[in-house]
Amino acid sequence: MKEFDPPDQSASIASVTDKVRPVAIGAPVTSVYFLGERAAFVGAEENVFLVTGAGEVSPVAVHSGGILCATSDGDRIVMGGDDGKLVALDANGEVALLATDPKRRWIDNVALHGDGAVAWSAGKTAFIRSGKGEEKSLDVASTVGGLAFAPKGLRLAVAHYNGVTLWFPNMAAKPEILEWAGSHLAVTFSPDNKFLVTAMHEPALHGWRLADSRHMRMTGYPGRVRSMSWSAGGKALATSGADAVIMWPFASKDGPMGKEPAMLAPLQARVSAVACHPKQDVLATGYSDGTILMVRITDGAEILVRRRGTAAVSGLAWNARGTLLAFALEDGEAGLLDL
Repeated sequence: MKEFDPPDQSASIASVTDKVRPVAIGAPVTSVYFLGERAAFVGAEENVFLVTGAGEVSPVAVHSGGILCATSDGDRIVMGGDDGKLVALDANGEVALLATDPKRRWIDNVALHGDGAVAWSAGKTAFIRSGKGEEKSLDVASTVGGLAFAPKGLRLAVAHYNGVTLWFPNMAAKPEILEWAGSHLAVTFSPDNKFLVTAMHEPALHGWRLADSRHMRMTGYPGRVRSMSWSAGGKALATSGADAVIMWPFASKDGPMGKEPAMLAPLQARVSAVACHPKQDVLATGYSDGTILMVRITDGAEILVRRRGTAAVSGLAWNARGTLLAFALEDGEAGLLDL
């Protein structure tokens, strides 16, 4: 991989740093979402920080301790905490308690479905509540590492040690297990419902083609993959974990099997967060040194959004129209970019 000077030393790269509106969060941030047009910065503990278009920051208390997981469908953010509670926050800033673990175990994974269903996990148990309020649970062989709903039908992927369990909670059939040795954490379905990919505890991804359970090994990362994002249309999967954005191709029926990934925006820093634009072949990527770039997927052209600093980028999010980019760093520095 070639090396070159970081963007803040390069005169050739286009820059929009002067268009970024700083946001004063003042607390560590773990993830970023949009609720409608309002950016929402999920803190490491207790609060979500809602930001108006004018840049006013409103903290909303959602947990009494650490916030361990979060996800959003654009209408609400659902979060789990070390207080054993599952909580939802909507665009109006209203907080709703969805569930409390009877044993007060940590709620450490959460997933949302388009029909309003929500899934969460505590220990070795995955729970699902349908959009109609019906609740079911499934125990797996080891601690749940990640959850994801399939884009079609009510099907839940439960990642754990040595594989993934695929569960149709509305069917009596025994759940299907996709096996692969090792600890599987974050899990995601491809938007076309043909592939399933997990980020592993080791520096690798593993995937299955769902039609025949054929394996896909995606290795070579120097570090663990902690951020994944599907491109608009689902033809590629952008990932962190290296000193460039690693883009795996999923356009063909074989996905990335037998193919090399594209490597975009290499820097002398580790990619820590990726977020693909919802409508165009563009992505935002953040690095361990605080640099943020926008990158065109087709040719790798780069635009500098934020110069490098001290803390790693911990969250990136686009609004649904793709006209606003929000970002946050681990130390609480944050910003908004209007496009």
